[in-house]
Amino acid sequence: MKLWKGIAILLALVVANLLMQHVVVRWDMTNDQRYSIAPTTKELLQQLDAPVQITILLDGELNAGFLRLQRATIELIEELGVMKGTEITYRISTENIPQGITPTLIHERTHKGQTAQTTIYPYALITYKGRTTIVELLRNNRGLSGEENLNNSIENLEFAFVEALHALTRNSVEKIAFLEGHGELDERDVYDLSQALSYYYQIDRGTLGNQTGVLDEYKAVIIADPQQPFSESDKYILDQYLMQGGRILWVVNGVRFSSETLSQSGMTPVIPLELNINDMLFRYGVRVNPVLVQDLQCLPLPVDVSTDPQQPNWQPMPWTYAPLLLTSQASPITRHLMQVSATMASAIELVGGEDGLKKTTLLATSSNSKLTTTPAKVDLSLFNGAEQDFQYAFIPVAASIEGVFTSLFAHLLPPEGIELHAPLRKQSQVTKQVVVAAGSTIRNEWQQGQPLPLGYDRYTQTQFGNRDFMVNAVLYLTDDTGWMSLRQKQITLRLINDQRAREARITAQVISIIIPLLILSLVGIGVTIVRRQKYTKRT
Repeated sequence: MKLWKGIAILLALVVANLLMQHVVVRWDMTNDQRYSIAPTTKELLQQLDAPVQITILLDGELNAGFLRLQRATIELIEELGVMKGTEITYRISTENIPQGITPTLIHERTHKGQTAQTTIYPYALITYKGRTTIVELLRNNRGLSGEENLNNSIENLEFAFVEALHALTRNSVEKIAFLEGHGELDERDVYDLSQALSYYYQIDRGTLGNQTGVLDEYKAVIIADPQQPFSESDKYILDQYLMQGGRILWVVNGVRFSSETLSQSGMTPVIPLELNINDMLFRYGVRVNPVLVQDLQCLPLPVDVSTDPQQPNWQPMPWTYAPLLLTSQASPITRHLMQVSATMASAIELVGGEDGLKKTTLLATSSNSKLTTTPAKVDLSLFNGAEQDFQYAFIPVAASIEGVFTSLFAHLLPPEGIELHAPLRKQSQVTKQVVVAAGSTIRNEWQQGQPLPLGYDRYTQTQFGNRDFMVNAVLYLTDDTGWMSLRQKQITLRLINDQRAREARITAQVISIIIPLLILSLVGIGVTIVRRQKYTKRT
């Protein structure tokens, strides 16, 4: 009987071992689910029909923070590799660094007080079916600490790898279009953004004409800072494009001004900009107000403060009409982004609270802001003004709107002269829009015949988050699977509290040293008392 029990146990162990070789069972016991793979990621991995090779370039003499980033990268790759139908291999190597990868210099103090410099490559290379793309492992926000940037980078790892796999596995390239015909920014002004978007899309430019359906082949349409009114035909075509499930990125100012006049004469009049789209945007749940936002959190402007014209003295002065906009952590578009720079921005207002639309503020001013109604005059010689005038807080400048929209023409006749290719749709499919009330956020500058990165400020030599914001906005608009939600993954940062650590050390020392000595002393005293009583009675 005992023999049969032993054989049964042995067979059960063999079967369990065989099953464990083919069936992977994993439980994520962490509170923030940091090791869990999103369903959208699993779906993408199921579609892979060829091996994936990954080369991690992050290697060398790494400090504790970058070792954590390296370990998190390896853990993610290994977790992806156990998904059914996926063959993923990786190696760590800094050989054959491809062109276009810029190393990161790390400056640290040694225990001797000296500064040491280390060169690292916080990137990974993914190869699939002979195609290779670069994954940026480190996301650096200058407004955050090193530990926070590393933590944000770890949170972003899954999104970064999935984004790269999306680019490698797509069989066809989706189309997007920049709209023309209303004084929008030209190719030169959006050169940097176009270059960034060309990694994902085929980009066209063109006017609307008078035929409906002309935009149907485009996944999204970008309207970049128009200066001339839209006709009723234009509005009808855009409206019906949206009703068919199209997506629109509106970058529209609420005011008109002349930057050339401002730079030449030091002042410019500012008047409301009439684009004839207020009724349409209002129907979609948002209003662009004809105001100027001012913010004490702003870019500086070089000003000659010298009284001698022969000896100019240029000093930085805060220019409140150039706000540094805060980014929302509630949206995958703006999560972990640096501030977005703007100039002469307007404000938006979310309206129609009972329309069932999901509205999320993306960009806003700081807690010390001001609104200037128009018409007005902007003068470079007039700066902040009284600080107590900046009483507004978190004025929305950009927002996303998602849901089922109602057509502006639901109860109106189509405009005259328009060629209809489909019946009027009064309600849309579930779709998305992004509205940005600051045309400057999408415009890149040029220097010595070369385009500057979008969001780069020449005077402070600082790169802001404009490019990432615009790219993420378009990715959000074209996302049908929900993989952009991976940018909202959150890992709790557990930093050591030095004060609490010192207190805990003292407590541990008391418990481990003093208390045992006290116990031994009490035991010794007790033994002594007992022995005395015992021998006293005998005598």
